[in-house]
Amino acid sequence: MFVRIVSLGAAIGLSSILAAASSEPANATPQDVFDGMRQSFQAQKAKGVRLKYQWQLSGPKGGEWWIEVNDGKYQMGRGRIDKPDVTFVATDKNWVALSNGTLGGKWAFFTGRLKIHGSQNAARKLDEIFP
Repeated sequence: MFVRIVSLGAAIGLSSILAAASSEPANATPQDVFDGMRQSFQAQKAKGVRLKYQWQLSGPKGGEWWIEVNDGKYQMGRGRIDKPDVTFVATDKNWVALSNGTLGGKWAFFTGRLKIHGSQNAARKLDEIFP
């Protein structure tokens, strides 16, 4: 599984939020997306990084997930994390479509299907840590 956050350009210029490698099977659920992120973690890119990420996904397979990156290591879980640096809000179907590359991040952002609260720098860093 290849999950990728692509740069949040100037102001709100979100190019793409997630894209999946075409040779990998498509994600079916948000849990599939997060399981794939576990496999793509790049410890060397996370050295010196201390960030907290939160996802709030609505829908029948939705829920809340979090990732905390702390100096080359990470923890991931379900539920809420205190004081996230960035929070992604979407439906379960839209998050899966973003991860599979069938929904463009820029389009999702501008049409309100994806909301990003918090640090754009933290959102961009996620792409480097979990390519």
